[in-house]
Amino acid sequence: MKKPIAVGSALAIIALTVYVMAKGFGSNPHEVPFLLSGKPAPAFTIKRLDNDQPVSFSDFKGKPLVINFWATWCGPCQTEHPVLDWAAKKYEGQAVFLGIVFEDNEQNTKRFLAQNGWSFVQLFDPKSTVAVDYGVSGVPETYFIDRNGIINHKVAAPFVDPREFAAHMETILK
Repeated sequence: MKKPIAVGSALAIIALTVYVMAKGFGSNPHEVPFLLSGKPAPAFTIKRLDNDQPVSFSDFKGKPLVINFWATWCGPCQTEHPVLDWAAKKYEGQAVFLGIVFEDNEQNTKRFLAQNGWSFVQLFDPKSTVAVDYGVSGVPETYFIDRNGIINHKVAAPFVDPREFAAHMETILK
């Protein structure tokens, strides 16, 4: 009597696993549901890349915030850099832009920024603790946080069109 139950349970587990795999679970980390939307952004304190001074999330209380997790080894991050540079200049005074370096080193990052422009604050997250707190599943990822510190949404893809970026900005500038 126990054997048919065990066989049935094993078949059910196999069937469930096949179903989940067929649906693509695990094939694209950017498809993981984002559970922080509408929730307070996690607080952090990490150092600036340019002067090693600490920067805290609380420093930006009352201001819309755009946080971009990126790395120099990430081709899509390199592609979107000019759009973020443009946006930081366009929305200066309306929102704060922060770049958080993910799984990279300071020397590569400083070299990349020296060659490609550095129009907004870049932070170094040496152990990826901030990335983990934000649920980063890959780079680039950009988080749009309203003036109340609530994560409006994230975009887990590179921005290549400034108009697309501007549409996302509207959601936090209200």
